[in-house]
Amino acid sequence: MKNILTYSLVILITATSCTEKNKEQTTSKNKIQQSVNPNGDSELAILMREMFDEAESIKQQIANGKPVKLNIDHEKMLTAHATEPEKTASGQYKVFADLYLQSIKNLESAKAKQMDSLYNTMVVSCLNCHKALCPGPLVRIKKLQRL
Repeated sequence: MKNILTYSLVILITATSCTEKNKEQTTSKNKIQQSVNPNGDSELAILMREMFDEAESIKQQIANGKPVKLNIDHEKMLTAHATEPEKTASGQYKVFADLYLQSIKNLESAKAKQMDSLYNTMVVSCLNCHKALCPGPLVRIKKLQRL
């Protein structure tokens, strides 16, 4: 009986330490987005999720009357490996990407009165690109809009 208790305690401690280690890894400041695709995600898919998270943060910053602070390099969308590379190699993608990047620059330098309008312009640039090239996340992106 004593051996069973000792063995059970060792297993419990091991399992708990592994769980704590995983929690630390997922809650670190530089956390890596977890794959939602069973075949793995491309660099661009992961970057787009980070961009979505940052857009939610920007939306909150604007709602709180704070200046916009960007934490990721949005220009990586021009070079990140895509799930379907032929789409990002197209001229159409490059135009959409340039429009998005310009909307981000405009938002960074905007005055308080312009924030809502420029934020919505950024979201619309996301929607337009996704309507044309990758419609999967449209419902999620629409939730970013400020009214």
